[in-house]
Parts: sequence; structure tokens; C-alpha cells
Amino acid sequence: MQNPFDQRCWPSGPWLAGVLVLAGCGAVLVWTNPSMEDYSDYAGDQLVELATDELCEQKGLPMVLRLWIRNCPELIAAQQPVLASVAGEFTTRLNFGFVSLYTTKLDGRNLLPKMRLPSYTVTTIAGAGHFLTIQTRTEPGKLE
Repeated sequence: MQNPFDQRCWPSGPWLAGVLVLAGCGAVLVWTNPSMEDYSDYAGDQLVELATDELCEQKGLPMVLRLWIRNCPELIAAQQPVLASVAGEFTTRLNFGFVSLYTTKLDGRNLLPKMRLPSYTVTTIAGAGHFLTIQTRTEPGKLE
């Protein structure tokens, strides 16, 4: 009769080391998978950049507002927490444990109906504490 604790039954050597390394890497990826709050902060920063470009640098604001608002980029940057919150509300997350897939759909016409703001769809993959935007789509704003 064979002893169940015989050395030949237990994995050893390089195979065991490989399994332990893979298990450790998987645990680190699960632990460092960014949360929805982390993504909201990231998306808020990205929205500040987009809004600054669209409204301040490309003359997206009506002439009256451009005359009234002296420092457009600083005004938008001050709204980062609000923009992060808005991004969180319009984002869906698919959590695969090791990585997450975030899809944010912002329709400018729903946010500010009287302004000609574009619609954005952004797909971002997140893992190991980092974000990588893999797809963006923009539809120009229209006044209805």
C-alpha cells in the first residue's frame, strides 16, 4: 500500500515555484485592481482636460461667456470633483477580478441642453493600479 504523503505525490521543484509565482501575481493584481472611486478620480481629471480643450481653447463658449469668464482653464479645473462625480454616475464597470473594464457615456446635450456640447463614449481598462483608455468616440454637439 502506498503512503498518501509520499514525496512523489506532492509537486516540487520548478513547477511548484512557478505555481506559487503565478498565484502571487494573481493575488497582487486582484489587490491592486482600481476601484470605482479611483476610476471616478481618473475620469474627472480626463474630463477637465477635455472640457478645457473644448470650451476654452477651441472657443466652444458663446462670445458673451468668453467676455465674462477671464480664466476658463482654472474655472474648469476647480470643477474636477463635480466632474468626477458626474463621470461616476454615467459609468458602468465590468470587474474581472484581475482587471476592470469601464465604459463612460456622457451626452453633453443631457448635461447642458442649451449648449452645443459633444457626446463622449470612453472605454478604459484598469489593472495593477493604472488606467489605459482603449477607445474614445466623440459626436459633435448640436443645438436642437
